[in-house]
Amino acid sequence: MRNHKNDHPYKIINHDFNLFDNTDWTAKEELALLNGLLNYGNWQSILKQSTVLSHRSVDELKQHYDHYYLEKAGSDQFPNIELQENVQYKPLMPYRFKTNEVPDPIRGDDNVYAGYSAARSDFEYDYDKNAEDMVAKLDSLNPSDADYALLSNLQVGILNAYRRRQGERQRRKAVIREHGLIMPQKTKSWLQRYYTTITPMVCDKLTRFMQFYTGQKFVYLMEGLHRIGELKLQTSRLIEYRRHGICTLQEAKLYLRLKKHREACMKDLKRFQQASELSFKYKQPVSLNVGVKRRGLTPLDIVGLPGYEKITTNERDLCRTIRLSPDNYLDLKQILIQENNKLGYLKLLTARRLLKIDVNKTRKLYDFLISEGQIVPKVND
Repeated sequence: MRNHKNDHPYKIINHDFNLFDNTDWTAKEELALLNGLLNYGNWQSILKQSTVLSHRSVDELKQHYDHYYLEKAGSDQFPNIELQENVQYKPLMPYRFKTNEVPDPIRGDDNVYAGYSAARSDFEYDYDKNAEDMVAKLDSLNPSDADYALLSNLQVGILNAYRRRQGERQRRKAVIREHGLIMPQKTKSWLQRYYTTITPMVCDKLTRFMQFYTGQKFVYLMEGLHRIGELKLQTSRLIEYRRHGICTLQEAKLYLRLKKHREACMKDLKRFQQASELSFKYKQPVSLNVGVKRRGLTPLDIVGLPGYEKITTNERDLCRTIRLSPDNYLDLKQILIQENNKLGYLKLLTARRLLKIDVNKTRKLYDFLISEGQIVPKVND
């Protein structure tokens, strides 16, 4: 290319020209669309953030991008885009195991799951096992010429009902095989992976929808929700760091190390203050030797756990101390408050019967709710 000189001809080009043929989209709009896809990846967000495309609709964006970019109508030099179905994903647990790595289910009538027999590699007891009774004596009907049409329609109706029951039986078999429910212990251990982010209660509700998914697609759903929970956890930690003025990774590591050291010191100080030898009611000579230290439980790190943003600062300290997750604390708190509102008061014995958790945790939770004024103890309690 020759060097440009001041006497060479030139032409001023702005963004207000059509980049592709047979379209009213300008180059400025094309650039805004591509930048929006890179920055947001969401059609609604692109329209909301871009003033250039504010007069367009979501359908227009989708159709224009599919036709001119994905289908290469704008230029044959665009790269080929493979369909999503051709993308190979790495299977996740419990579907990542090869056949020779998966042990057979436990054999025996008392240990089979859903009637599955490992020796037969099939189900010993089918769902709706009495369905065949409908057609067992179907050939015994001998209609005369007068009622032939009526009984023929009746036979067809019985066969259709039997076919529907057979279809439901096969559907249940497919669900059990597809989702690895023949080995329930392995499936349950796989679901525990999501307990810290999705929570056990939500996992139990989501498993009801497994019948509408293939096994791999259900794993993708769970992994997506799990990733959201991890991002939420990381975001909560970043918020905590920025609240304390921390802006670098080195400062964050130092903060965590000092925080852990401070919690250990506070635990030792609390144990020292609770020593009976230091109480004014203790009549024996005061001794600074408080005996052997009891090693308490390490405070639970609840930052970013489900329900963390719904509880107050005092409640967070309580959850860390007694090692309760925020969502579990909110459930237990709701149970106690409902019982208190029903009776007008709440006894400690009743709280222990309702919660069915460690008695020390129940006592601390009970005393905390009393101090917060959310429940009222019985006078003689």
